[in-house]
Parts: sequence; structure tokens; C-alpha cells
Amino acid sequence: MEHQQQIAYQRDMFIEHKQEAIGQFGNRKDVIGAKTTLTRQLGRETNQGRVFTEGLIGIVCSSDNISRAYKQVKRNKGVAGVDNVPVGKFADWFAKEGDELVNQILRGEYLPSAVKSVEIPKPNGGVRQLGIPTVKDRIIQQAISQVLTPIYEQVFSDQSYGFRPNRSAKQAIERASIYVKEGRNVVVDMDMKSFFDEVNHDRLMYRLSQLIHCKPLLMLIRKYLQSGVMIGGLVHQRLKGTPQGSPLSPLLSNIVLDELDKELEKRGHYFVRYADDFSIFVRSQRAGERVKESICSYRTNKLKLKVKEQKSQVCKSSETKFLGYTILDSGMIIIANQSVERLKKKVRELTKRNRGVSFGQVVSELTPVLRGWLNYFHIAKCKSLLFNWTIKKKSCR
Repeated sequence: MEHQQQIAYQRDMFIEHKQEAIGQFGNRKDVIGAKTTLTRQLGRETNQGRVFTEGLIGIVCSSDNISRAYKQVKRNKGVAGVDNVPVGKFADWFAKEGDELVNQILRGEYLPSAVKSVEIPKPNGGVRQLGIPTVKDRIIQQAISQVLTPIYEQVFSDQSYGFRPNRSAKQAIERASIYVKEGRNVVVDMDMKSFFDEVNHDRLMYRLSQLIHCKPLLMLIRKYLQSGVMIGGLVHQRLKGTPQGSPLSPLLSNIVLDELDKELEKRGHYFVRYADDFSIFVRSQRAGERVKESICSYRTNKLKLKVKEQKSQVCKSSETKFLGYTILDSGMIIIANQSVERLKKKVRELTKRNRGVSFGQVVSELTPVLRGWLNYFHIAKCKSLLFNWTIKKKSCR
């Protein structure tokens, strides 16, 4: 009884802090604008600038935060996990069982379900493994992400653009273009080998513990890292990696790679990173080769992340691609040849005459593909490319 009363008291205290810190921006899209308020309420800064946060697990479990997480997961849609429970049924379930779920989390007794393994084809061949958590676990992970994101936004590198509020691939490409215009037109282009499958759990938890001093929350995150993967009806234990497809995975990947960002900044490099895709910009081939060797060694030995040697290179920016674009020596941004060929292949698949579908269905399937492609590549100089392609298609009729 005394233990339950203590939990109830802690939870009330957490919710009170939450209302002061998060309630001011619960409905705002701009989560960055609230990071200072959150930090003032939940932590204190030392002379070194480190923020020590405690009691975050209560904020994660607060009703308002869970409600926002549910709405976000519902907007994202997605399929059911291993329990086959769809998103739409969570609200009714939580109304009946929510208090017990929250109490289990606060007591450290909650055990996440295994994730469903799904394979999707990669554009350049092979498959990518996705891990689909249950709806309940997706909502809890989203709730964790909503609390941790404003805290980590204060420390993440300015050269990191992937999976962050108010940042985009467009901004990453434009920053890279500036570097090339300044004469840094040689790119150290390194590919990480199955990054999400290779993340070292102990290193990640150490990085988290440097900033987050809430043991129940750290324990819950480790449980999610180690939750099994269901393949062919059997659950396999995961000893490393973070499953792609979970709401928490993007934030955790940025926390892992922020260590690399800080090292590159310390060495004075000009770089751009978007998730696990990053490029370093230098002025000469010789400098690029030296940087490539040094950073490969750092990533392998310090970060415990493998590098795809066959896909890593040092070359002119005009000879490689970054996020589907190519940057010419002048700094002009164009669409990479591989991106154009990929679109052509998709269009050919949708417009085959032997598909046996109506013209209206072809148009309805093709329209979002073309609209999405053009929206993504709208910053590229591609007017003549699209014009010549259109003329060529007409002449083939």
C-alpha cells in the first residue's frame, strides 16, 4: 500500500511538472521553441552545459502526452504488430486498461512485445528489414520520443538534418551546395553497413545516460532495444541494432551518430548528415583520402559501426549523389542519374499495356508518384531534363 501511495504521489508530481513544462506547447508543431522551458523545469545545467534530467518517466506516462502520442501514431497509420490489434482499437483498450499499463511502466515491470519482421525491397537491390512494434508499443515509444526530442534538440549538431523538427533533406542539399561553391568540391562519401542493425546497445545506453538521469526511463528504452523479433512465428533475441520502423528509432539513431558529428566538428570538417547518410567536403583528393582513412578508423574502433568499403569513395561532388541529388562543381543542384532511372522504371511498370487495368486507374496510380517525385526534387535545375524527356516520350508514340 505504501509503495502504491508513493507511486501515486510521484505521478501527481510528474504531471504537475509536465503541465508547467509541456502544457505550454502541447498543441504546437514547433517543438524546438519549447525546449528551453522543458529544460528549466526538468533539469539543471552545470558549468559544462550538461543537463541532468530526472522524473521523465512520469511525463512520458502523463495522460496528455499519451494522448498526443496516440494521435500521432494514428496519423501515421501503419499495420498491426504481432498481436494483430489495429490502431483504431487502442483508445477503447486504454480507457479500460490504461491505468494498469501506466503503473506497470512506473514500477519498471512493463515488458514490450516482440516486433514483427517485415522485408521491403531496396531501390538498388536487396531488402531492408523493418521491425513493426505493436500499436501499444508504438504509442509508448512515440510518447518517449516526444519528451526526449526537445531535450536532445539542444545538443544535436547543426549539420544534422534527418528526422529532426523543422529540418529537411532540402536544407541538407542546400548546405552541401554552399560547401561546393566555396571550393570544397571533393566529397568523402562513406556508406555505413546496415547501420540500424549494427548499433551497439551498451554504447547507446551510455550516451543516453550522459544526459538522461531517469533510471526507469533508461531501463524501458533498453527493454525496447532488446525486445525480440518475430520471424516465421519464432521470436529471436536482439543483441544489437535498433529496428527500423519504430517511432523511437530515428531519435536513437541521431543520438548514436551525434557522437560522430561532434568528432567531425572538433576536427574542423565541413560535412552534412541526414540520418546514416553523410558526406564530408574537402578541397583536394589527397585531403579526402586522408580524411576517409581517419574517419573509417574512428567509426569502426570507437563507434563500433561497420563501413561498406566497396561503396565508400573519395570523388568530385559531380560524380556521386547525396539524397538523390548531384551537386556540380559550380554548386548547381541537379537530379542524380540514378534517381531519374528509378522514376523511369516506376513509370514503365505502371503504364504497361498488358497490366489489364483501366486508363483511369493508371492515372490515379501515376499521379501521386509524379507529384511526390517533383515535390522532392523541386530545388534541382531540371527544366531541360523534364522537357527533353517529355519530347522523347511523345516521339515514341
